[in-house]
Amino acid sequence: MSARPELVEIAHAHAAAEAADDFDTVMATLEDDPVYELHPRGVAFRGRDAARAYYEHFFGRVKAMIAGYELRNEWVNDNGLAQEYVIHFELPDGTRESHPVMAILTFGSTALSGERLYASDRLLELLFGPALDQAEPLAPSGR
Repeated sequence: MSARPELVEIAHAHAAAEAADDFDTVMATLEDDPVYELHPRGVAFRGRDAARAYYEHFFGRVKAMIAGYELRNEWVNDNGLAQEYVIHFELPDGTRESHPVMAILTFGSTALSGERLYASDRLLELLFGPALDQAEPLAPSGR
């Protein structure tokens, strides 16, 4: 079985919309109850309200600090699209930081069911900010 091309297209549209500051398209690529797992921190948040809080923070605060990024690699299978990035930040105080991240955009039945991110605590705090307040510990089996 191979990944459904329409879900791969939706995942690419999601990533492109994040890069283009297109909040509405990002939200349109998600199913009704998306789940965001943050590893190795071991927490997750779920639902459109939590996703909205994350993306409002991301577009409102984080994007202004991103000085650039590199897509190192990409893989796709039946469960999702994985993208490995290095994100470069210039913080408000002028300091610079670079962080690797592995983002797996997970496929639902008609859109993205969420995302699994593998990143340092520092990067997760930068990316998610106040949305982390809505995160709950992951069950031992993940989702």
